[in-house]
Amino acid sequence: MKKNRCGITDRLVKRFVKDYDKYEEPSVRTAYGLFASTIGILCNLFLFFVKLSVGIILRSVSVTADAFNNLSDAASSIIGFVGVKMASKPADKDHPFGHGRIEYIAALIVSFLVIEVGMTFLKNSFEKIRNPETIMFHTILVCILASSVCVKLWLGLLNRRLGRRINSSVMKATAADAFGDVMTTTTTIVSLLICHFSGRNIDGFVGLAVSLLVIWSGISIAKDTLAPLIGEAVDPELCRQIVELVEGYDGILGTHDLIVHSYGPSKSMASIHAEVSNHAAIEESHEVIDRIEREVARKLNIMLVIHMDPVETEDAQVLQHRQLVKQVLSEIDPMLSFHDFRMISGQKQVNLIFDLVVPHDYKKSRQTKLQEQIVEAIREKDERCQCVITVENSYTPEG
Repeated sequence: MKKNRCGITDRLVKRFVKDYDKYEEPSVRTAYGLFASTIGILCNLFLFFVKLSVGIILRSVSVTADAFNNLSDAASSIIGFVGVKMASKPADKDHPFGHGRIEYIAALIVSFLVIEVGMTFLKNSFEKIRNPETIMFHTILVCILASSVCVKLWLGLLNRRLGRRINSSVMKATAADAFGDVMTTTTTIVSLLICHFSGRNIDGFVGLAVSLLVIWSGISIAKDTLAPLIGEAVDPELCRQIVELVEGYDGILGTHDLIVHSYGPSKSMASIHAEVSNHAAIEESHEVIDRIEREVARKLNIMLVIHMDPVETEDAQVLQHRQLVKQVLSEIDPMLSFHDFRMISGQKQVNLIFDLVVPHDYKKSRQTKLQEQIVEAIREKDERCQCVITVENSYTPEG
C-alpha cells in the first residue's frame, strides 16, 4: 500500500514539477513547494464541501464543524503557498541576501495553527468529560470520516516526503498539521464505534490524549522553525565539507573561525579564516583564496568569504614557543585550541599573543581562572614569557 502511495506521489511530481530530479536548485525547490501547497488547498477544499454538504443533510453539528476545520487547513496550505512564493523572490536593495527566511516565518504561522487546533480540541475534550453527549451513529458519517483520514494521511505523507527531499520547514509543518487531523478524526471514528457497540462514551478521554499530542507536535514545529531564525549552529557535515574543501588546497595550512549564516534553506553565506605561510607571495595566496571561494560556491551553493591569516613557518624560535603553548593547553584540557599565534621577542621578555578557543560550558569565572592557569604553566617552562590571550567560543558544533 505504501508503495502505491509513493508511486502516485512520484507520478504527480514528474507531471507537474519541471526538472523534478534537480531539487537542490532554487527554482525547482520553489516548484516543489508550490506543488505541495496547491495539492493541500485542493484536497482540503474538496473535504470541506463534501463534509459541509453531508453535515447540512444529516443536520450534524460535528460534521459541519469538521468541515470548517478542513477550511482552516486549506488556509494553512495557502499560507505555505504564499510563504514559498515570497521566499523565492530574488535579492533586492533592501534584502541583499534574498527572502528565503520568509519560509521559516510561514512554517511558524502553521505551527501556531496546529497548536490552536490542539488547544480547541483540548477544551472540547474537557467539556465532553464533564458533560458527556450522546453520540449519534451514522454509517455514512463513519465512511466520510474514514475517507477523510485516508486523504489526510496521503497528504501528510506527501508533504513529509517532499519536505525532507527539499528540506522545507513549511512543508514539514503542513505534514504535521495533516497527521494531527488524522489522529483527531481517527479518535472520532473509534469513539463512535466503541459507543455504538459497547455503549461506553470514551470520546472525551481519547480526545484529551490526542489533543496533547497535537499541541506537542505544534510546539516541536515551532522550536524547529525558530532555530534557524535565532541562529543555529552549522550542520557538522556541512562544516566538514567546507573545511575539507578549503584545507585541500596547496598553500592552506589550517582553518578556524568558520561561521555560516542561513538566509533560507537554499541560501547561505559563510566566512572562514585560512592560515597561509607569511613567506608566500601575497598575490599567490590571494589567487588560491579566490579559487577556493569559487569552488565552494559551485559545489555547495554557499557564498564564502575567506580571511587570510599569515603564519610563521620557518622561524625556529616562534615554532618552539607555538609548540610550548600547544603542549600546555593539551595538558590542561584537550578540548582547548588556539590560533592567530604571534610572538614579539625582546631581550628580557617574550610576548606570546594568541586567541584561545574554549568550550561553551566555560563560564566567565572559569575562563579567568583558565587564563591564569595557562600563564602560570607557560612561565614555569619559560619565565621570560608573557601572554596576551583573547578568549572566544567556536561557532561550529565540533569546536
